[in-house]
Amino acid sequence: MVKEQGVKSIDLTMAFFRAGMLGFGGGPAVIPIMQRDVVDRYGWLTDEEYGDTIALSNTMPGPIATKLAGYIGYRVAGLRGCLIALAASIIPTVVLMILLLGILQNYKDVPWVANMSNAVVPVVAVMLGVLTWNFIQQSEKALGWSKAILLIVVSVILLEVLGIHPAFLIAGLILLVLVPFIKRTVKRT
Repeated sequence: MVKEQGVKSIDLTMAFFRAGMLGFGGGPAVIPIMQRDVVDRYGWLTDEEYGDTIALSNTMPGPIATKLAGYIGYRVAGLRGCLIALAASIIPTVVLMILLLGILQNYKDVPWVANMSNAVVPVVAVMLGVLTWNFIQQSEKALGWSKAILLIVVSVILLEVLGIHPAFLIAGLILLVLVPFIKRTVKRT
């Protein structure tokens, strides 16, 4: 369902342009940058809605930044918003890749170029850590510490130890919630 919010085209453009241009390292870096604009700056989504959007986006194929831009743009400004958000997040990156990647590829063995690439990794790690802590706090508010910690531990085991794909874990959790709801609904009719 589209929630037209009177969103300005320039705000959509800048929010997703920033994410596209500053998201070194791909999806993991883009997610917290987008969150700052989408949730904190413009208030288009709540933290919970943004977290749900990320969870569902991870179950679908394709780059998460593109999926997030398309969905959020559509949600806040319809088809116009979808197209603006997609263009703002994709076109500048493609142009930069064409211009700069060839140059950087030629100089990848130069120490300052290698150091620049390596320096991005810890910054992205911190950004992901902050985002993770925000999700943990949201989980605690929604479920309480015991259920949140149980889900975190089970998720780590399923994902990291057993190697289950995140899409299957998320689909399983959705079914875990929906099946009892559907059973109650069927019993009433």
